[in-house]
Amino acid sequence: MTATVRTVLGDLDPAELGVCDSHDHLFLRSPRLPGEELDDQGAAAEVLRAFAAAGGRALVQWTPHGMGRGGATLAGLSRGAGVHLVAATGLHQAVHYDPDGLADLYDGLAGLFTAELTTGLRGAPAGTRAGLIKVAGDYHGLGEHTRRVMAAAAEAHHATGAPIAVHHELGTAAPDVLDLLCGRYGVPPRRIVLGHLNRLPDLRLHRHLAASGAYLALDGPSRAHHATDHHLFDTIAALAEAGHAAQLLLGGDTTTRGARHSPGPTHLLTALAPRLAREFGPALPHQLLTANPARAFAAEWAAP
Repeated sequence: MTATVRTVLGDLDPAELGVCDSHDHLFLRSPRLPGEELDDQGAAAEVLRAFAAAGGRALVQWTPHGMGRGGATLAGLSRGAGVHLVAATGLHQAVHYDPDGLADLYDGLAGLFTAELTTGLRGAPAGTRAGLIKVAGDYHGLGEHTRRVMAAAAEAHHATGAPIAVHHELGTAAPDVLDLLCGRYGVPPRRIVLGHLNRLPDLRLHRHLAASGAYLALDGPSRAHHATDHHLFDTIAALAEAGHAAQLLLGGDTTTRGARHSPGPTHLLTALAPRLAREFGPALPHQLLTANPARAFAAEWAAP
């Protein structure tokens, strides 16, 4: 079976994915971020046009079910900008949802995730499918909601082959996530993307996690997460020197309206990529922004 990247416009040969922002948000809504919603289709289109003009060819949106992911508009935005978009199913932490709505979802989570991966996103035109499952850990642990969602994510992964992307609160609980998803539920580590690890600058831990075979997303040069910038290159250097360059991904992770244009996804290409080339040579930015995402987000999709 041939591996493909599942975009909102259909399945894509990984070789065609191109330069990729591996973790970002065009749309996002949460009660934890009042007044900072990403809900403007025109602004999203502007972001994508700027990203494309800088050489970007793909963007992976980690906004999961129930958080205003803009599913009805993603296909049109992708066509208009000429940028491949990968959408997410899954659920975030419970604090991002109405409790009553969550209670209604719990019994059918695995079926919901599987349907959004194989048939289409709820509320989107037919055929606008998710290409990954987004889940989230808790701060230094995994609570009941998290374990329930991850069990459903693992079931949907086994039904479809989809990769699983994980939000780690302040970079914590990644070993717990791997123990649960891989140890208990049998998800291969290479199908897991561990996000936000740069928010906990523990290089020994990062090397341990990389040794599992999982991908590590070093995301967040947006204004909302700028505190991680000063150790990003030390983290990349340490992991590359340890032989894990093929598992590293970069993303902007813009989560608020105020951070949307400062600096936005183009920063990966106009600032970080040139500096990576100067520091480590031209092969590394190509690997982190093009070669690695093509493998991390490709799957041998099971038939619906």
